[in-house]
Amino acid sequence: MKIKVMSVFGTRPEAIKMCPLVKELERHEEIESVVCLTGQHREMLQQVIDIFGTKVKYNLDVMQPKQTLVTITTSVLKKLESVLVTEKPDIVLVHGDTSTSFVAALAAFYQQIPVGHVEAGLRTYDKYSPFPEEMNRCLTGRIAELHFSPTESNKRNLEKENIKNHIYVTGNTVIDAFKTTVKENYQYKDNDVRHINFIGKRCVLVTAHRRENLGQPLENICRAIKRIAEEFLDIEVVYPVHMNPVVKRTAETVLGEIERVHLVKPLDVEDMHNLMARSHMVMTDSGGLQEEAPACGVPVLVLRTETERPEAVEAGTVKVVGTNENDIYESAKILLTEKDTYDQMAHAVNPYGDGHACERIARIILDWKR
Repeated sequence: MKIKVMSVFGTRPEAIKMCPLVKELERHEEIESVVCLTGQHREMLQQVIDIFGTKVKYNLDVMQPKQTLVTITTSVLKKLESVLVTEKPDIVLVHGDTSTSFVAALAAFYQQIPVGHVEAGLRTYDKYSPFPEEMNRCLTGRIAELHFSPTESNKRNLEKENIKNHIYVTGNTVIDAFKTTVKENYQYKDNDVRHINFIGKRCVLVTAHRRENLGQPLENICRAIKRIAEEFLDIEVVYPVHMNPVVKRTAETVLGEIERVHLVKPLDVEDMHNLMARSHMVMTDSGGLQEEAPACGVPVLVLRTETERPEAVEAGTVKVVGTNENDIYESAKILLTEKDTYDQMAHAVNPYGDGHACERIARIILDWKR
């Protein structure tokens, strides 16, 4: 009898990390894989689904104008109930720290269905930073039956919380995704990126949109980027700007007229991964890029005051620089001028695995049900 595994996700970052796992689950005859999207994101989510060719059975389509954490939570909880009652999966897989992840885990718990938490055990130990992600992943961890931790330190975090059983160190599934996305002779789909002349230039890839950075911190980030672009004539800064109108307004106000700073629309996962793989460095307040860029040998400056990925800092692939304008500028300047420091970060060993996380997770699920 087949094991029915339902994967529930709803945002672009989740999809990037879950679609490779869905592909692996589909390879096993003993597994019936069912995918349910919540639609917490819409266009950005669909891009990833299309690139990986993921078969979707359910789409709850919860996204609405001016959605809040409350509307996302209540919509997912209500709509997912009927799906779980109909499908009766043996296990529900959720990913990471989104509202979708926590609410899907809660909905499965209400139906007494076991939950597997992919990317389990990340912590900052500050429940308001990142908000609401830190509490989402903590609550999901309390519900989950199986915990798939990317690293040993993630496992130790769970053990400190008295979660003792069914914790598995698997690596991060995002490294698996590169097998699908990164290509040698890649042609960018985004028209703006395709027309940037990178010949003889160093690309600096920027992402900044996190909720706690809105306002003064984001202005500081943009001003630091402006100084870097004006000082170093051999760089091209590419900043895929988030759809959030507050982010767009700040980026355009500070950086809109700066030469060699390219404010482009959000890139699909193929464009993003291939641009990252060809970048000199990444500056980001994202969580996922802290894992992805080191897989390409690209140093990362984290535009936050803390990170739930301390193993990247310890490994030397990532440096947390905060949101002070001068601190960001000085850290970027070092990577642009000091070759030894740059090489030390670029050649550090990526702590997030070997690209076989999905295989490990599928095998663990099969062994668990036997």
